[in-house]
Amino acid sequence: MTTTTMSYARSTGQPRRFVFDGWVIGTVAALLRVGLIMVASASVGVSEHETGNPFLYFERQLVYVLMGLVAALIAMAIPTSFWEKHSIFLLGGAFVLLVLVLVPGIGHEVNGSRRWARLGIMNFQVSELARVMLLTYIASYAVRRSEELCSSFKGFMKPVAVLGAAAVLLLAEPDFGAATVLMATGLAVLFLAGVRLPHLLVPVVLGVAGMAVLAVTSSYRMRRLTAFRNPWEDPFDSGFQLVQSLIAIGRGEWFGVGLGSSVQKLFYLPEAHTDFVFAVLAEELGFVGVVAVVALFALLVGRALEISRKAADAGLAFQSYIAASIGIWLGLQAFVNIGVNTGLLPTKGLTLPLLSYGGSSMLVTLAWLGLLLRIHHETQQTGRSAVTREDRRP
Repeated sequence: MTTTTMSYARSTGQPRRFVFDGWVIGTVAALLRVGLIMVASASVGVSEHETGNPFLYFERQLVYVLMGLVAALIAMAIPTSFWEKHSIFLLGGAFVLLVLVLVPGIGHEVNGSRRWARLGIMNFQVSELARVMLLTYIASYAVRRSEELCSSFKGFMKPVAVLGAAAVLLLAEPDFGAATVLMATGLAVLFLAGVRLPHLLVPVVLGVAGMAVLAVTSSYRMRRLTAFRNPWEDPFDSGFQLVQSLIAIGRGEWFGVGLGSSVQKLFYLPEAHTDFVFAVLAEELGFVGVVAVVALFALLVGRALEISRKAADAGLAFQSYIAASIGIWLGLQAFVNIGVNTGLLPTKGLTLPLLSYGGSSMLVTLAWLGLLLRIHHETQQTGRSAVTREDRRP
């Protein structure tokens, strides 16, 4: 697959071209197609039961995809220097969002968690957007305070404190999964920025210990852990969701039962079109379909990290950290969701990016991928400018 281009501006009389990355576009397009098909299949029963329209969730998801593509185009049009320059405002905005969603009357509560804000036709999960804003600030800090970050434990703990404060607010919702992914992604970016390994081990050990304490002292988290260890011990209560997911995956065998032929989606498997769409995919498309989807995610994550490396080689440190954030986050969230579906990890309320039903996840994910394409474009333009300067030298 080759890099494609389009006309971008003509302010200098010569066409400037936006350089697209064909690997990113092709992989995202494939995942979106699979996601739309699986949402349509997994939601058909519950959608017809709730609304009388078997394809209502599919139609909504299609609208969310179109809105996300518009958001991606906007992200592609804005120079990354804008986000770097205004990173402190993004940090403030992230904390405002995380606090506001906890306020009764503003935050919308679903299944005991206050994570959403009502925005007209949809409930928007603010942690999705806040996470992007926070990681953008972390990337900016890693550039602005590079020397202090790498040489001083105090300089390292400043961004860690920011991540910790955001994690506390996420846990108050509660959103244990989002807090874990945010901390892991942020620390990974700081490690790439050159933080000393002994410094990094301190928040990692404290974070793991803190999460263990939270799990042990919370009754519902303990139930989840117990169900995760042996869901068959209580298959009709605490282990019900995981048992139904494992049944779906087991029924898929090598080639699946056929698209649209899942039995588990018919009111057996809760959240079949959202958090557990992967289980329905495994049932209908089998091991072959699972391998194909995992390979697409691996390709997308690998390409994001490759773009990050090329940006670093071109001297674009901020852009490199942002691209790395996108790749690490996508990989982590996909791994957690698939791990939950297959019983490798305790149940978390995390969607499978680009596949699960949900407007806020789709909007933010596609916008962030648009930013990844912008970084690729700027990296290519920087490289071409450097070559041109070399050619002009006598």
